Amino acid sequence: MKIIQCVPNFSEGTDLAKVEEIVSVFKNKPGFKLVSYEPDHNYNRTVVTLLGEPEAIKEAVVEMVGKTTSLVDMNVQRGEHPRMGATDVIPFVPIRGIKMKECVKLANETAALIWEKYQVPIFLYEEAASSESRVNLSDIRKGEFEGMITKIKDPLWKPDFGNAEIHPTAGVTAVGARAPLVAYNINLDTKNVKIAEEIAKTIRHSNGGFRYIKAGAAELVDKGIVQVTMNITNYKKTSIYRVFETVKMEAKRYGVSICGSEIVGLVPLEAITESLTYYLGLTEFDMTKVLETHLLDK
Repeated sequence: MKIIQCVPNFSEGTDLAKVEEIVSVFKNKPGFKLVSYEPDHNYNRTVVTLLGEPEAIKEAVVEMVGKTTSLVDMNVQRGEHPRMGATDVIPFVPIRGIKMKECVKLANETAALIWEKYQVPIFLYEEAASSESRVNLSDIRKGEFEGMITKIKDPLWKPDFGNAEIHPTAGVTAVGARAPLVAYNINLDTKNVKIAEEIAKTIRHSNGGFRYIKAGAAELVDKGIVQVTMNITNYKKTSIYRVFETVKMEAKRYGVSICGSEIVGLVPLEAITESLTYYLGLTEFDMTKVLETHLLDK
């Protein structure tokens, strides 16, 4: 059986009634499992995690785009997380019995259907990108919804599917194929978002930091703290514990402490056990000593 993970992000996280209506398209459907959905009030964004058969997920995701297009107006949407569309991003991730090139094909098919049904322009990214300049999602999303109104008219940023004009309320959507990543956020006990911004600059690859880190800053007003928010795009080469310890060290320079961290969506077991090994000082420890590994193999 071919199994993929899909992690669609849509730009609504405050109106929980709307969130439930959008997510309802994933409930009680055959062929895949709705693993989780995590609305965030400060980000005004919901991250959905799906696991299952490619075709079943593709059909449900296209249906979800119809819901977000009808319910989310990007002209009034505001939040801490960068965004350019009602359905902001749809990544397909190969998990079992399927190769990356098949996920690239799936991304193209999904993008074509979204444009055909809802006239939402699509940019392909990561492994599905049509050019080197579109591999990095942050490059596509630079300028966000407001900037995309003029950006999309530039021949260099003509969408991969659709006309060079944003959907008037739903903006544009990025659809891609990628390897598993870890969405990881670290909380700092300060209200000064500039400190989080400086630390994000230190750790992210684009500013000379860790090769597999994309990082930014967010202000969690209702909690009175700020957050260094990141994607670890290769947890095998950049470990969670290494990033945590670096942020902890950098925060100390500003007289600030870490007051917690969070993982958004799913995380590979190997990524967690690697950090466990570091903090417990375990020797000669590997995945063969994890009970659940053997259960899953059965």
